[in-house]
Amino acid sequence: MPWLNRYKVLIADGALVLIALFWGVGFVAMKDALVSFSPFWLLALRFTASFILMAIIFKKRLRKLTAANLKAGLLIGVFLFLGFATQTIGLTFTSPGKQAFITATYVVIVPFLSWGLKKIFPGYLSFVASLICLAGMALLTLQGNGDTLSTFNKGDLLTFACAIFFACHILAIEMFASKMDPLVLATLQIGTTALLSFACALLFEEWPGSIASSAWWSIAFTVLFCTVFALSIQNAAQKFTPSTHAAILLSLESVFGALSSVLILGEVFTIPMVLGCFLILIAVLLTETGPTLLGKLQIIKTIFYL
Repeated sequence: MPWLNRYKVLIADGALVLIALFWGVGFVAMKDALVSFSPFWLLALRFTASFILMAIIFKKRLRKLTAANLKAGLLIGVFLFLGFATQTIGLTFTSPGKQAFITATYVVIVPFLSWGLKKIFPGYLSFVASLICLAGMALLTLQGNGDTLSTFNKGDLLTFACAIFFACHILAIEMFASKMDPLVLATLQIGTTALLSFACALLFEEWPGSIASSAWWSIAFTVLFCTVFALSIQNAAQKFTPSTHAAILLSLESVFGALSSVLILGEVFTIPMVLGCFLILIAVLLTETGPTLLGKLQIIKTIFYL
């Protein structure tokens, strides 16, 4: 039934917005945890704890693990790890605002990659919404302090690679989630990211000498809400919504991140940031209601023509 399918899509979209909310607030938690932990140790702790928790919760599902599940989970996990790794390393060579904008280009990369892989044009609306969203991200994140695109260094190149990996991650989930148990896939990709993060932490970093108590609470938040809940729900939700759609909804992460920085860290919310949030909201609304609006416009055009 068409109405039932539409209802499932709306629920999936609402879940993706909730994920974006947790990821946005997660920026503040990660910033606090990074005061005590180096990047790879933070990722190792976050994803290892998440994997253990999910393995316990979904142990019955994991007993039915197949070779196909394992291959898909490993592939998605590699993309997830590469996205986080290149983003973290790239941040040491570029500014946070500039990185936030370059990372946001995954919103535009997703429809192009989807078009190339599936050989199916996603529609002009997807590209229009993606470009509006990208413009909003620019206003939201590039707030001065050297955050311009006039110079492009190795940190920016790593960050652009991160955007490509996150785009691949979204597409890989869409490809496999409809065919396999999404919760098993989520558990496997988190386990893969944990393993690779631990290996890099042992090779390139030292365990911190002192750890603030707040860091443990921040890690707990990222484990429960930003990883276990978010990635589980994302894998399940993308069974019912296309990757181009999901990318734009997940981009609300930047809006929630900016709002949480204002409310929690006391950062100033400027007029360009407000305009940026407004443009991102337009992109989301266009994605949600655009096809319906286009259909109505076509009907009006047909009636007028007759």
